[in-house]
Amino acid sequence: MYRKRNEISKRVLLFCLLIVCITGKTLRAQDLHFSQYGEAPLALNPALAAVAYDIRVITNYKNQWASVASPFKTFGFSAELGLKYRKRDKAYISTGMAAYKDKAGDGQLGTTHVSFSVGGVVRAGAYSKISGAFLAGLTMKSIDPGVFQWGNQYDGYTYVPGSPTGEKFVPGNFSYADFSAGANWHYSKSDQYISATHGVRFDVGAAAFHVNTPTNSFLHATNEHQLMRYATYANVSIALKDSRMCLQPGIIYMVQGGSYELMSMFMLKYIIQDQSVHTATIKPCAISFGGQYRLKDAFIPALLFEYDKYALGFSYDLNLSPLSTVSKMKGGLEIALRFNWNPGYGKMLGGSYNRPTYK
Repeated sequence: MYRKRNEISKRVLLFCLLIVCITGKTLRAQDLHFSQYGEAPLALNPALAAVAYDIRVITNYKNQWASVASPFKTFGFSAELGLKYRKRDKAYISTGMAAYKDKAGDGQLGTTHVSFSVGGVVRAGAYSKISGAFLAGLTMKSIDPGVFQWGNQYDGYTYVPGSPTGEKFVPGNFSYADFSAGANWHYSKSDQYISATHGVRFDVGAAAFHVNTPTNSFLHATNEHQLMRYATYANVSIALKDSRMCLQPGIIYMVQGGSYELMSMFMLKYIIQDQSVHTATIKPCAISFGGQYRLKDAFIPALLFEYDKYALGFSYDLNLSPLSTVSKMKGGLEIALRFNWNPGYGKMLGGSYNRPTYK
């Protein structure tokens, strides 16, 4: 019995250490969290919808902290559509949809979020666009108290499943409406193809999430609210002259209550093959590799492979926080799969595609 209780005490202590480490400096305890924010654009800013692509669909999967306790599993899906006409593309409407599902801990604390965005994109010049968007959604949270084990369920020798716990539980689920908004400046200038001898592309923007600060608690009589999350970022892609290389630095800063996250990133893109000007059978493809650093938390090596309209990304969080004593630096694997249409990779990412055709 002593061994059992000692094991439970270790698990409780480990769980508390995990909570302290991930709430003190990062946002994971409050919002769903991704490392590949470039492949989770609506989680960073709803104003990114349908700016770089007319149509874009992305799925995400992340599994973290499996080496420490029960893993945190996150699934994501987003889709974007630009509603515009080629002869009237000085301004157009952007729409987006995002869905996320997260399971965390032994109690299976679940978060399911579904939202829809609508916004506008206005061409501010031959190569730039300014966009703004509003996002409205519903967040549902749940927990399964039946999976917990309590001290009075041990008969002195072993654990007795289904025996009385003496504990009183609140309702195991609740939901709330959730609203967010953001703005973005997009600039893209290059020759017709991405592997041209020159080209610059970047996004700079800011967003505010949970602007209505909804009640966020299983206890109905409470003043606990979902804190607003503020996000700012700058991402750049620079093609090196007379080479197949592109430099892609970036930075993201987010604040939510007393927590913050500062992430710097750098990727190097190598153009394996450009699209043929004369035939559609030769498809463009490229590979990007590099990493990200989340301040006082993790280093994240990343790899992205792009082929025509498809992209597949991998990253892994190497934990560097005080939790690394227990985690042995094992944070979490993240995978992203993207499909985009018009333009696909390598097609008209700058130049004539982005020039306004005012009529």
